[in-house]
Amino acid sequence: MKISILTLFPEMFKGPFDASIIKRAKEKKLLIIEYVNIRDFGLGKHKLVDDTPYGGGNGMIFRVDVVAKAIEKTKDKKFKKNEQKVILLGAHGETFNQKKAQGLSKLKHLIIICGHYEGFDERIKNFVDEEISIGDFILTGGEIPAMLITDAVARLIKGVIRIGSADFESFSPFLEYPQYTKPQKYYSLSVPKILLSGNHKQIEDWRKKKALDITSKLRPDLIK
Repeated sequence: MKISILTLFPEMFKGPFDASIIKRAKEKKLLIIEYVNIRDFGLGKHKLVDDTPYGGGNGMIFRVDVVAKAIEKTKDKKFKKNEQKVILLGAHGETFNQKKAQGLSKLKHLIIICGHYEGFDERIKNFVDEEISIGDFILTGGEIPAMLITDAVARLIKGVIRIGSADFESFSPFLEYPQYTKPQKYYSLSVPKILLSGNHKQIEDWRKKKALDITSKLRPDLIK
């Protein structure tokens, strides 16, 4: 899979994807991450990418002509339309979740556009497939959300993590069941006996029940 991140600050991504699972995915050639500097498509001597808003107001707005040109240049012609998707990060979008990550992980090319300043010219939305938000709060830019989405999507690519490791994680579809490891007893706190029984069917049933109980208590909205 290829993930292209359109940003004004590619240097912000140095480090987060150079360790752990993402690093191994890149080394295995399962994942390619490229950074496209929107400034490279800016106008004039100073490579302008933004301008003041029509009608007045604070801040600067990303220009549609600059961002549209960056999107078109980043699209890969070897991928079919249903294999490639352009995502705009913004507050108007659908909230990102595990189901969304699973869907995006099936693509061959994902393009993520990081916002900055006061936002985008509304016409930019005509050049993207979807707008996504990571929650009801404001950040200085889209770089951190882009890192979050890239990490969540990349670990679901076939071969990136061990087969079955993601099957019973939280939000698939419930919260995860409780986990325990050594020591078997710590002060008065003991590991549940069922996990020591060796009966895999009973353990599986216990885990499913615990996952459902925890989800019912903490996130009833996840239960349909």
